[in-house]
Amino acid sequence: MRLKLIACQALFRELCDACARSPHTVDLEFLPKGLHDLGGRPMAARIQEAVDRTPEATYDAILLGYGLCGNGLDGLTARATRLVVPRAHDCIALLMGSRERHRAYFEANPGTYYRSTGWQERGQGQPQLAHPVACESLDASIARYGEDNGRYLYAELTRYLSQYRTLAFIETGLEPGPEPLAEAAAEAAGKGWSFERLPGDLSWLRRMVRGEWAEAEFAVAAPGQRVAPSYDAGVLKVLE
Repeated sequence: MRLKLIACQALFRELCDACARSPHTVDLEFLPKGLHDLGGRPMAARIQEAVDRTPEATYDAILLGYGLCGNGLDGLTARATRLVVPRAHDCIALLMGSRERHRAYFEANPGTYYRSTGWQERGQGQPQLAHPVACESLDASIARYGEDNGRYLYAELTRYLSQYRTLAFIETGLEPGPEPLAEAAAEAAGKGWSFERLPGDLSWLRRMVRGEWAEAEFAVAAPGQRVAPSYDAGVLKVLE
């Protein structure tokens, strides 16, 4: 088969490795990690653009290297080529190898923030596509918006951090060296969180590019169909 893979650049190393092992010809296109900052509909629109510019009658399937990611796949429509989408809530589940393992860890370890090599390389210091305050320090926010407004905006946009107590770094074996792990440990220390190293599992991503699309793991939309959240254990459903 010849496959087109459209994916988040946060999974760059993992998906390049998976494609190198695939028996099929896979053409890759990576989109900025910052699409997540746009929210559901704008993110879905940008991914749909990538799907729509894929040449017709060229590929046996278009694969999406994404989880549902805050409904960022809601409404994506297959045009002339079927779409294959993992039934994952986010890339953490993909890096952990299954929804079941992700859910079990999440339930046993509430208040955990996740990092991986891709999040370190592609998420930190990269241009953002949403509100710039989200990536600024308090001092930078004050300098841009003034004392009162800067403090207020920074507090609102970093409030989510208060729910976390642990930073878990997902190790996939594809780390280029000790730097990503060290950076994650330093981030945890800086926030006053505990730090954990979590073994990754790339088998789910590898099955995707090998063409092993079991219904329990992948939603497959035929031309004219679209994907939508299912709000159940299957994560995604296919609609006419």
